[in-house]
Amino acid sequence: KKWIEQILKGQDSDGWFGPKGLKQSLQGKPDLWPNMIVLNILQSYYEFTADSRVLPFMTNYFRWELNCPDSIFLTGFWPKMRAGDNIESVYWLYNRTGEPWLLDVAKKVHEHTADWTGGIPTWHGVNIAQGFREPAIYSMQAQDRSFLRATERNYDTVMALYGQVPGGMFGADENARPGFGDPRQGAETCTMVEFMHSFEMLTGVTGDPLWADRCEEVAYNSFPSALTPDMKALHYITSPNAVLLDKGNKSPGLQNDGTLLSYSPYAVYRCCQHNVAHGWPYFAENLWLATSDGGLCASLYGSSTVEARVGEGATVRIEEQTDYPFSGSVKMKMKMKGSIRFPLYLRIPRWAHGASVKINKKPVQVDAAPLSYIVIDRTWKPGDLVDLELPMEVSVRRWAENKNAASVDYGPLSFSLKIGERWTRYGGTEAWPEQEVHPTTAWNYGLILDEKDPAQAFKVIKRKGAIARQPFTPEDAPVELEVKARKIPAWTADSTGLVQTLQPSPVISVEPVETIRLIPMGCARLRISAFPVVGSGPDARAWVRE
Repeated sequence: KKWIEQILKGQDSDGWFGPKGLKQSLQGKPDLWPNMIVLNILQSYYEFTADSRVLPFMTNYFRWELNCPDSIFLTGFWPKMRAGDNIESVYWLYNRTGEPWLLDVAKKVHEHTADWTGGIPTWHGVNIAQGFREPAIYSMQAQDRSFLRATERNYDTVMALYGQVPGGMFGADENARPGFGDPRQGAETCTMVEFMHSFEMLTGVTGDPLWADRCEEVAYNSFPSALTPDMKALHYITSPNAVLLDKGNKSPGLQNDGTLLSYSPYAVYRCCQHNVAHGWPYFAENLWLATSDGGLCASLYGSSTVEARVGEGATVRIEEQTDYPFSGSVKMKMKMKGSIRFPLYLRIPRWAHGASVKINKKPVQVDAAPLSYIVIDRTWKPGDLVDLELPMEVSVRRWAENKNAASVDYGPLSFSLKIGERWTRYGGTEAWPEQEVHPTTAWNYGLILDEKDPAQAFKVIKRKGAIARQPFTPEDAPVELEVKARKIPAWTADSTGLVQTLQPSPVISVEPVETIRLIPMGCARLRISAFPVVGSGPDARAWVRE
């Protein structure tokens, strides 16, 4: 809060805010990118505190943007690529003040932003995660569905080329590079956070539950492993397949030189140190959304409490209790002073077939198709209980564009091989260590699957008792899977410690059949989550040692 106080007190008379040096830091021109981050922070701060200083502060700044000469407005690479953030903040203020000239500011920003409507102007991972959404944000003003389609096309293009892996991310270990789409490629921690933030915004703009599904996929599978379990340290790159997280140089397999995979609490990973703090707070903000008909929408699932005005302005408090994403049971309890009529929207994820609802323990007939919302419009009374059941089943995905590898899902969770971890301190202090993670068990397995019914190969094992306060660890994984597998001896790590790239499945292996354990990806720092599949048919081939 002390930083917010200084920001609010430090605005110039012309509306500019922030360090004076930023006003001329781009060859004498202003750098607007840092201010975009602060605007998002101020939005959250206002929604929590209703601090009366925020709206005039933002109004004065956008006046400055409107009056800023075109020749110096949104110059520089980063601001131009990411200015969709700026537009969203303008709309946020417009929805609270109704000042018509704010739409002129949004139009100006759009016209000076990199052209995300016509294609993908950069292959830098974080820029993609932020910038791809810009056309959809501007579509609210343009009133042209082609802008929405541009955002969808951008996403589909990136994921088709570099996102053929479990975990919801795409390979861009700085930039997405042709020929580098294997699951050993990873995503920056910054990219994950910005991708989640984009999905949260797009859910609000479009109402399409698919964006919320995508947000959960990243949040519950990829993001937790970007940090140490105590959340004191992070690393730059998180990959679906990674068997050694040390401080050694991985270039050119990963694009940058130097340490990228070891965990550090210090400024080793300068940008991610700042962005990582946005991830869970913005996710929590978007668990519940208001709807245009005076209702509330459970958009993302997680234990939470929401208090909001609904119906014709009455206040309701909903307490949500769930072990999601490890369980599909969600319980909600209504708390308010009297009866209130409003619609309650419950998102049904794409994987949830046969979802059901009970109100006060009585079944309710609902339309619960995957990728839709159950809408319950009724007069709610204090103490009303809602029980939502989202059935979770094992499913197997095959990645044709990544050597026909297989990944395993259970509800919203994707799974990794459970690899023994040895944590070794190499720097820092005892309280704030820099650490490497080394494997203590074999990792080079191929799955044995029935091609006709691959899901039947897996046994689901649920941990008894309460979920741990930090469940995203191998030791406290609330659910595990068992499956038969064989080692592939020729599949090894390369000279830098990166897992060697996948080869086509099915793979021949005459090694003994073993029973292996899989844990949720988010619980695994060392990971194999895109697996070769062992076979013996005419299309099976031996793995070639590299």
